[in-house]
Amino acid sequence: MKSVLLIGMGRFGRHMAQKLHELHHEVLAVDRNEQRIDDALPFLTSAQIGDATNPQFISELGVRDFDLCVVAIGDDFQSSLEATSLLKEQGARFVLSRATRDVHAKFLLRNGADEVIYAEKQMANWAAVRYTADHVFDYIELTPEHSIYEMAIPEEWVGHTPVELNVRRRHHVNILATKYKGELEPLPGPDHIFRRDETIFILGSNRDVRKLLK
Repeated sequence: MKSVLLIGMGRFGRHMAQKLHELHHEVLAVDRNEQRIDDALPFLTSAQIGDATNPQFISELGVRDFDLCVVAIGDDFQSSLEATSLLKEQGARFVLSRATRDVHAKFLLRNGADEVIYAEKQMANWAAVRYTADHVFDYIELTPEHSIYEMAIPEEWVGHTPVELNVRRRHHVNILATKYKGELEPLPGPDHIFRRDETIFILGSNRDVRKLLK
């Protein structure tokens, strides 16, 4: 269990609070808007109404005691930048800030953010890949060049094993797991027989995976 300071309880902040609650983490939420705090109370350990750009207010939160500080402000970049900077000045261990534009991400990183999440861009990239490939069910970008894909078993693989198909040498991808009827099998062995309606999780370069999908 970790302690999280979550600043900004708009839609992004509320969704994050809900997930952190499901994961049994302690969450202190901060927002200027009392109604936003009230709406999220079922998912919070504690909450405060206040201005995260006020140095005195931030100093009273004890930011050094939190494992993670999240600046989830998305509708006011100036406030997001100031809150990020203040958290780092007060000794926050790790600051994760939300960006809504590329230029915002650059300024946040320069002003104290340890990492930036660009939710809209990341979701747009995911959707572009997911919904333009007929056989891809999920996609996780690891680097700009490499990703993990969940995809349908190619028809010609059904009834064969990874060894018979020489998957790694022929396609330059690694099979991380298979899933069949909701059951996940991590790192299937060389004698695993691929089944129709089975999906596979593969790691490889985007270029090699695109070749495989064709």
